[in-house]
Amino acid sequence: MENEMPDPSTAVRSAIVAGGGIGGLAAALALIGRGWRVQVLERAAEFGEVGAGLSLWPNGVRALEALGVGASVREYALPETQAGIRDVSGRWLSRTDTAELERRYGPVVMIHRADLLDTLRRAVPAAALRTGATVTAVDTDGPRVRVEHTQGVSHADLLIGADGINSTVRRSIWPQAAAPRYAGYTAWRLVVETGPPSAGGETWGRGERVGISPLPGGRTYLFGVASVPAGQRGADGELAELRRRFAHWHDPIPALLEAAAEDAVTRHDIYELPPLRSYATGRVALLGDAAHAMTPNLGQGANQALEDAVTLAALLDAHPTVPAALAAYDRDRRPRTQMIAERSRRIGVLAQSTSAPGRALRDRLMRLIPASAMLRGLAPVLCWQPPHVTTGSGNG
Repeated sequence: MENEMPDPSTAVRSAIVAGGGIGGLAAALALIGRGWRVQVLERAAEFGEVGAGLSLWPNGVRALEALGVGASVREYALPETQAGIRDVSGRWLSRTDTAELERRYGPVVMIHRADLLDTLRRAVPAAALRTGATVTAVDTDGPRVRVEHTQGVSHADLLIGADGINSTVRRSIWPQAAAPRYAGYTAWRLVVETGPPSAGGETWGRGERVGISPLPGGRTYLFGVASVPAGQRGADGELAELRRRFAHWHDPIPALLEAAAEDAVTRHDIYELPPLRSYATGRVALLGDAAHAMTPNLGQGANQALEDAVTLAALLDAHPTVPAALAAYDRDRRPRTQMIAERSRRIGVLAQSTSAPGRALRDRLMRLIPASAMLRGLAPVLCWQPPHVTTGSGNG
Protein backbone atom coordinates (compact mmCIF):
# COMPACT_ATOMS: atom_id res chain seq x y z
CA MET A 1 0.00 0.00 0.00
CA GLU A 2 1.26 3.48 -0.81
CA ASN A 3 0.24 6.47 1.29
CA GLU A 4 0.72 9.25 -1.21
CA MET A 5 1.18 12.84 -0.14
CA PRO A 6 -0.10 15.60 -2.46
CA ASP A 7 1.33 16.01 -5.96
CA PRO A 8 4.34 18.39 -5.89
CA SER A 9 2.86 20.42 -8.73
CA THR A 10 0.08 21.63 -6.46
CA ALA A 11 0.44 24.67 -4.22
CA VAL A 12 0.39 22.57 -1.05
CA ARG A 13 3.79 21.32 -0.06
CA SER A 14 4.09 18.12 1.94
CA ALA A 15 6.29 16.88 4.75
CA ILE A 16 6.84 13.68 6.66
CA VAL A 17 8.00 14.03 10.25
CA ALA A 18 9.62 10.90 11.65
CA GLY A 19 9.07 11.00 15.39
CA GLY A 20 6.22 12.33 17.49
CA GLY A 21 8.12 13.75 20.45
CA ILE A 22 8.34 17.41 21.44
CA GLY A 23 10.53 18.38 18.48
CA GLY A 24 8.56 16.39 15.93
CA LEU A 25 5.18 17.74 17.02
CA ALA A 26 6.56 21.28 17.16
CA ALA A 27 7.86 20.92 13.61
CA ALA A 28 4.52 19.58 12.43
CA LEU A 29 2.68 22.44 14.08
CA ALA A 30 5.06 25.04 12.62
CA LEU A 31 4.69 23.67 9.09
CA ILE A 32 0.92 23.23 9.25
CA GLY A 33 0.67 26.84 10.36
CA ARG A 34 2.45 27.82 7.15
CA GLY A 35 0.20 25.80 4.87
CA TRP A 36 2.07 22.50 4.61
CA ARG A 37 0.38 19.13 4.61
CA VAL A 38 2.12 17.04 7.24
CA GLN A 39 2.20 13.40 8.27
CA VAL A 40 3.79 12.54 11.64
CA LEU A 41 5.02 8.95 11.92
CA GLU A 42 5.32 7.87 15.55
CA ARG A 43 6.57 4.35 16.23
CA ALA A 44 4.89 4.05 19.64
CA ALA A 45 1.28 2.94 19.94
CA GLU A 46 0.34 6.33 21.38
CA PHE A 47 1.85 9.74 21.96
CA GLY A 48 3.23 10.04 25.45
CA GLU A 49 6.15 11.06 27.65
CA VAL A 50 7.84 9.67 30.75
CA GLY A 51 7.05 11.16 34.14
CA ALA A 52 9.66 13.89 34.33
CA GLY A 53 9.84 17.63 34.70
CA LEU A 54 11.18 20.00 32.07
CA SER A 55 12.66 23.49 32.28
CA LEU A 56 11.38 25.87 29.63
CA TRP A 57 13.94 28.63 29.36
CA PRO A 58 13.20 32.04 27.81
CA ASN A 59 14.33 30.88 24.36
CA GLY A 60 12.02 27.86 24.53
CA VAL A 61 9.13 30.00 25.78
CA ARG A 62 9.61 32.35 22.80
CA ALA A 63 9.59 29.37 20.44
CA LEU A 64 6.29 28.17 21.93
CA GLU A 65 4.85 31.67 21.57
CA ALA A 66 5.87 31.63 17.89
CA LEU A 67 4.07 28.29 17.52
CA GLY A 68 0.91 29.81 18.95
CA VAL A 69 0.72 27.60 22.05
CA GLY A 70 2.41 29.83 24.61
CA ALA A 71 -0.81 30.59 26.49
CA SER A 72 -1.84 26.92 26.55
CA VAL A 73 1.55 25.85 27.90
CA ARG A 74 1.44 28.46 30.66
CA GLU A 75 -1.71 26.79 32.02
CA TYR A 76 0.46 23.79 32.98
CA ALA A 77 3.66 25.65 33.93
CA LEU A 78 5.04 27.04 37.17
CA PRO A 79 7.53 29.95 37.24
CA GLU A 80 10.97 29.23 38.65
CA THR A 81 11.39 31.40 41.74
CA GLN A 82 14.56 29.94 43.22
CA ALA A 83 17.58 28.40 41.58
CA GLY A 84 21.23 27.80 42.31
CA ILE A 85 23.69 25.18 43.45
CA ARG A 86 24.32 23.88 46.99
CA ASP A 87 26.76 21.46 48.54
CA VAL A 88 25.55 18.27 50.24
CA SER A 89 25.12 20.06 53.58
CA GLY A 90 22.76 22.56 51.97
CA ARG A 91 25.13 25.56 51.90
CA TRP A 92 24.84 27.66 48.76
CA LEU A 93 27.73 27.51 46.32
CA SER A 94 25.99 29.92 43.97
CA ARG A 95 22.53 31.45 43.74
CA THR A 96 20.63 32.62 40.68
CA ASP A 97 18.71 35.87 40.86
CA THR A 98 15.63 34.56 39.05
CA ALA A 99 13.94 37.98 39.01
CA GLU A 100 16.98 39.51 37.29
CA LEU A 101 17.21 36.55 34.92
CA GLU A 102 13.60 37.11 33.89
CA ARG A 103 14.16 40.85 33.52
CA ARG A 104 17.12 40.27 31.19
CA TYR A 105 16.00 37.30 29.17
CA GLY A 106 12.39 36.38 29.91
CA PRO A 107 10.58 33.84 32.10
CA VAL A 108 11.82 30.41 33.13
CA VAL A 109 9.05 27.93 33.90
CA MET A 110 8.78 24.30 34.92
CA ILE A 111 6.34 21.92 33.26
CA HIS A 112 5.74 18.19 33.24
CA ARG A 113 7.03 16.80 29.94
CA ALA A 114 3.76 14.96 29.37
CA ASP A 115 1.80 18.21 29.69
CA LEU A 116 3.98 19.95 27.10
CA LEU A 117 3.75 17.01 24.71
CA ASP A 118 -0.01 16.79 25.14
CA THR A 119 -0.39 20.53 24.47
CA LEU A 120 1.54 20.19 21.22
CA ARG A 121 -0.34 17.04 20.22
CA ARG A 122 -3.72 18.69 20.71
CA ALA A 123 -2.61 21.63 18.54
CA VAL A 124 -1.79 19.32 15.60
CA PRO A 125 -4.80 18.03 13.62
CA ALA A 126 -5.51 14.39 14.42
CA ALA A 127 -5.48 13.52 10.71
CA ALA A 128 -1.77 14.40 10.60
CA LEU A 129 -0.83 11.93 13.35
CA ARG A 130 -0.08 8.27 12.76
CA THR A 131 0.99 5.97 15.60
CA GLY A 132 2.52 2.51 15.34
CA ALA A 133 4.46 3.61 12.24
CA THR A 134 8.17 2.84 12.48
CA VAL A 135 10.39 4.19 9.71
CA THR A 136 12.39 1.36 8.14
CA ALA A 137 13.99 2.88 5.04
CA VAL A 138 14.46 6.22 3.28
CA ASP A 139 15.02 6.78 -0.45
CA THR A 140 16.08 10.21 -1.70
CA ASP A 141 16.92 9.32 -5.32
CA GLY A 142 13.68 10.60 -6.84
CA PRO A 143 12.23 14.11 -7.02
CA ARG A 144 10.49 13.49 -3.69
CA VAL A 145 11.49 11.60 -0.56
CA ARG A 146 10.19 8.06 -0.28
CA VAL A 147 9.78 6.72 3.26
CA GLU A 148 9.05 3.08 4.02
CA HIS A 149 7.44 2.38 7.38
CA THR A 150 5.56 -0.39 9.11
CA GLN A 151 2.21 0.89 7.83
CA GLY A 152 3.20 1.30 4.20
CA VAL A 153 5.08 3.81 2.06
CA SER A 154 4.77 7.60 2.04
CA HIS A 155 6.14 10.28 -0.29
CA ALA A 156 6.69 13.96 0.44
CA ASP A 157 8.63 17.07 -0.54
CA LEU A 158 10.45 17.06 2.80
CA LEU A 159 11.48 14.54 5.46
CA ILE A 160 12.27 15.71 8.98
CA GLY A 161 14.14 13.24 11.15
CA ALA A 162 12.94 14.00 14.68
CA ASP A 163 13.28 10.39 15.78
CA GLY A 164 15.67 10.79 18.68
CA ILE A 165 19.27 10.04 19.53
CA ASN A 166 19.15 6.64 17.78
CA SER A 167 17.54 8.16 14.69
CA THR A 168 16.76 5.79 11.83
CA VAL A 169 16.68 8.76 9.46
CA ARG A 170 20.18 9.79 10.50
CA ARG A 171 21.55 6.28 10.08
CA SER A 172 19.89 5.98 6.66
CA ILE A 173 21.18 9.27 5.23
CA TRP A 174 24.44 9.67 7.18
CA PRO A 175 25.59 6.07 7.75
CA GLN A 176 29.14 7.18 8.55
CA ALA A 177 28.10 9.51 11.38
CA ALA A 178 29.51 8.63 14.78
CA ALA A 179 27.30 6.67 17.15
CA PRO A 180 26.03 8.18 20.41
CA ARG A 181 28.59 8.03 23.23
CA TYR A 182 28.13 7.51 26.97
CA ALA A 183 28.66 10.74 28.91
CA GLY A 184 29.95 8.89 31.97
CA TYR A 185 26.92 9.18 34.25
CA THR A 186 23.44 7.81 34.76
CA ALA A 187 20.30 9.71 35.80
CA TRP A 188 17.21 8.86 37.81
CA ARG A 189 14.07 10.96 37.27
CA LEU A 190 10.82 10.99 39.18
CA VAL A 191 7.87 13.15 40.11
CA VAL A 192 6.84 13.09 43.77
CA GLU A 193 3.08 13.55 43.91
CA THR A 194 2.97 14.52 47.59
CA GLY A 195 5.61 15.69 50.00
CA PRO A 196 7.05 18.80 51.63
CA PRO A 197 7.10 22.11 49.74
CA SER A 198 10.36 22.19 47.84
CA ALA A 199 12.63 25.02 46.76
CA GLY A 200 14.30 24.60 43.40
CA GLY A 201 17.98 24.13 42.71
CA GLU A 202 20.73 21.56 42.41
CA THR A 203 23.05 19.98 44.96
CA TRP A 204 26.52 18.89 43.87
CA GLY A 205 28.46 16.22 45.67
CA ARG A 206 31.42 14.06 44.67
CA GLY A 207 30.45 12.42 41.39
CA GLU A 208 26.79 12.78 42.35
CA ARG A 209 24.07 15.40 42.02
CA VAL A 210 20.44 15.97 42.94
CA GLY A 211 18.09 18.51 41.36
CA ILE A 212 14.71 19.66 42.67
CA SER A 213 12.05 21.67 40.84
CA PRO A 214 8.49 22.40 42.01
CA LEU A 215 5.75 21.53 39.52
CA PRO A 216 2.14 22.73 39.36
CA GLY A 217 -0.36 20.91 41.55
CA GLY A 218 1.94 20.55 44.55
CA ARG A 219 4.16 18.04 42.78
CA THR A 220 7.96 18.04 42.79
CA TYR A 221 10.31 16.91 40.07
CA LEU A 222 13.49 15.32 41.40
CA PHE A 223 16.47 13.93 39.54
CA GLY A 224 19.63 12.23 40.72
CA VAL A 225 22.88 11.75 38.81
CA ALA A 226 25.85 9.49 39.53
CA SER A 227 29.12 8.80 37.74
CA VAL A 228 28.99 5.02 37.21
CA PRO A 229 29.68 2.62 34.34
CA ALA A 230 26.93 2.31 31.76
CA GLY A 231 24.36 -0.46 32.04
CA GLN A 232 24.15 -0.77 35.82
CA ARG A 233 20.90 -1.20 37.72
CA GLY A 234 19.98 -1.00 41.40
CA ALA A 235 20.24 -4.40 43.06
CA ASP A 236 16.95 -3.98 44.93
CA GLY A 237 15.26 -1.36 42.80
CA GLU A 238 16.03 2.16 41.66
CA LEU A 239 14.21 3.94 44.47
CA ALA A 240 16.26 1.99 47.02
CA GLU A 241 19.40 2.95 45.07
CA LEU A 242 18.40 6.62 45.17
CA ARG A 243 17.77 6.45 48.91
CA ARG A 244 21.14 4.79 49.53
CA ARG A 245 22.93 7.52 47.63
CA PHE A 246 21.03 10.64 48.62
CA ALA A 247 18.83 10.11 51.72
CA HIS A 248 21.57 11.57 53.97
CA TRP A 249 21.82 14.80 51.96
CA HIS A 250 20.24 18.07 53.10
CA ASP A 251 16.51 18.71 53.46
CA PRO A 252 14.10 18.29 51.71
CA ILE A 253 15.86 15.52 49.75
CA PRO A 254 15.34 12.76 52.38
CA ALA A 255 11.64 13.59 52.81
CA LEU A 256 11.04 13.68 49.04
CA LEU A 257 12.69 10.29 48.60
CA GLU A 258 10.66 8.91 51.48
CA ALA A 259 7.45 10.13 49.81
CA ALA A 260 8.41 8.78 46.37
CA ALA A 261 6.84 5.71 44.79
CA GLU A 262 8.95 2.94 43.23
CA ASP A 263 6.98 2.95 39.98
CA ALA A 264 7.58 6.68 39.54
CA VAL A 265 11.35 6.26 39.13
CA THR A 266 12.98 5.95 35.72
CA ARG A 267 16.69 5.47 35.12
CA HIS A 268 18.58 6.23 31.94
CA ASP A 269 22.27 6.28 31.16
CA ILE A 270 23.11 9.67 29.65
CA TYR A 271 24.33 9.59 26.06
CA GLU A 272 25.28 12.44 23.77
CA LEU A 273 25.76 12.70 20.04
CA PRO A 274 29.22 13.63 18.71
CA PRO A 275 29.03 16.73 16.47
CA LEU A 276 27.65 16.01 13.01
CA ARG A 277 29.08 17.59 9.88
CA SER A 278 25.63 18.44 8.60
CA TYR A 279 22.03 18.49 9.77
CA ALA A 280 20.54 18.50 6.28
CA THR A 281 21.00 17.27 2.74
CA GLY A 282 18.69 17.59 -0.24
CA ARG A 283 15.15 17.21 1.10
CA VAL A 284 16.04 15.65 4.47
CA ALA A 285 16.72 17.52 7.72
CA LEU A 286 17.48 16.38 11.25
CA LEU A 287 15.93 18.06 14.26
CA GLY A 288 16.26 17.81 18.03
CA ASP A 289 18.08 14.83 19.52
CA ALA A 290 18.47 13.25 16.08
CA ALA A 291 20.75 16.16 15.20
CA HIS A 292 22.33 17.27 18.47
CA ALA A 293 21.43 15.07 21.44
CA MET A 294 23.14 16.76 24.37
CA THR A 295 23.61 16.13 28.06
CA PRO A 296 20.88 17.69 30.24
CA ASN A 297 23.21 19.90 32.28
CA LEU A 298 22.00 23.16 30.71
CA GLY A 299 18.39 22.04 30.47
CA GLN A 300 18.39 22.93 26.78
CA GLY A 301 17.56 19.71 24.93
CA ALA A 302 13.83 20.33 24.42
CA ASN A 303 14.34 24.08 24.12
CA GLN A 304 16.74 23.60 21.22
CA ALA A 305 14.34 21.21 19.50
CA LEU A 306 11.65 23.91 19.74
CA GLU A 307 14.06 26.45 18.27
CA ASP A 308 14.87 24.00 15.46
CA ALA A 309 11.19 23.61 14.57
CA VAL A 310 10.43 27.33 14.46
CA THR A 311 13.60 28.14 12.51
CA LEU A 312 13.13 25.37 9.96
CA ALA A 313 9.56 26.41 9.16
CA ALA A 314 10.57 30.06 8.78
CA LEU A 315 13.46 29.25 6.46
CA LEU A 316 11.26 27.02 4.31
CA ASP A 317 9.11 30.09 3.75
CA ALA A 318 12.10 32.30 3.06
CA HIS A 319 13.73 30.21 0.32
CA PRO A 320 12.41 29.21 -3.11
CA THR A 321 13.30 25.52 -2.79
CA VAL A 322 13.44 22.95 -0.02
CA PRO A 323 17.16 22.15 -0.57
CA ALA A 324 18.05 25.86 -0.34
CA ALA A 325 16.02 26.23 2.85
CA LEU A 326 17.62 23.17 4.43
CA ALA A 327 21.10 24.41 3.57
CA ALA A 328 20.24 27.67 5.37
CA TYR A 329 18.83 25.69 8.30
CA ASP A 330 22.09 23.78 8.63
CA ARG A 331 24.13 27.00 8.55
CA ASP A 332 21.90 28.55 11.20
CA ARG A 333 21.29 25.70 13.62
CA ARG A 334 24.43 23.57 13.60
CA PRO A 335 26.90 26.12 15.05
CA ARG A 336 24.46 27.23 17.73
CA THR A 337 23.32 23.82 18.92
CA GLN A 338 26.82 22.38 18.88
CA MET A 339 28.06 25.34 20.95
CA ILE A 340 25.32 24.71 23.50
CA ALA A 341 25.97 20.95 23.53
CA GLU A 342 29.66 21.60 24.24
CA ARG A 343 28.82 23.99 27.08
CA SER A 344 26.50 21.39 28.56
CA ARG A 345 29.19 18.73 28.30
CA ARG A 346 31.70 20.94 30.14
CA ILE A 347 29.25 21.66 32.94
CA GLY A 348 28.77 17.91 33.32
CA VAL A 349 32.51 17.36 33.64
CA LEU A 350 32.67 20.01 36.37
CA ALA A 351 29.55 18.88 38.19
CA GLN A 352 30.50 15.19 38.16
CA SER A 353 34.02 15.64 39.54
CA THR A 354 34.87 12.45 41.42
CA SER A 355 38.14 13.43 43.11
CA ALA A 356 38.11 15.03 46.55
CA PRO A 357 40.60 17.77 45.59
CA GLY A 358 38.69 18.45 42.37
CA ARG A 359 35.42 18.75 44.23
CA ALA A 360 36.94 21.09 46.84
CA LEU A 361 38.45 23.35 44.16
CA ARG A 362 35.18 23.37 42.20
CA ASP A 363 33.16 24.37 45.26
CA ARG A 364 35.62 27.14 46.15
CA LEU A 365 35.49 28.57 42.65
CA MET A 366 31.69 28.40 42.56
CA ARG A 367 31.53 30.57 45.67
CA LEU A 368 33.91 33.13 44.14
CA ILE A 369 32.15 33.64 40.79
CA PRO A 370 29.76 36.62 41.01
CA ALA A 371 26.10 35.90 40.30
CA SER A 372 26.14 38.69 37.71
CA ALA A 373 28.85 36.86 35.78
CA MET A 374 26.76 33.69 35.79
CA LEU A 375 23.83 35.60 34.32
CA ARG A 376 25.96 37.25 31.65
CA GLY A 377 27.29 33.85 30.64
CA LEU A 378 23.75 32.71 29.80
CA ALA A 379 23.23 35.41 27.19
CA PRO A 380 24.41 33.40 24.13
CA VAL A 381 21.98 30.64 25.06
CA LEU A 382 18.91 32.58 26.17
CA CYS A 383 18.86 35.61 23.85
CA TRP A 384 17.58 33.63 20.85
CA GLN A 385 14.63 35.16 19.01
CA PRO A 386 12.39 33.52 16.39
CA PRO A 387 13.68 34.41 12.93
CA HIS A 388 12.04 37.21 10.98
CA VAL A 389 12.52 36.32 7.34
CA THR A 390 11.25 37.44 4.00
CA THR A 391 8.91 34.91 2.42
CA GLY A 392 10.21 33.23 -0.70
CA SER A 393 8.31 31.60 -3.55
CA GLY A 394 8.07 28.24 -1.76
CA ASN A 395 7.81 26.08 -4.87
CA GLY A 396 9.50 23.05 -3.36
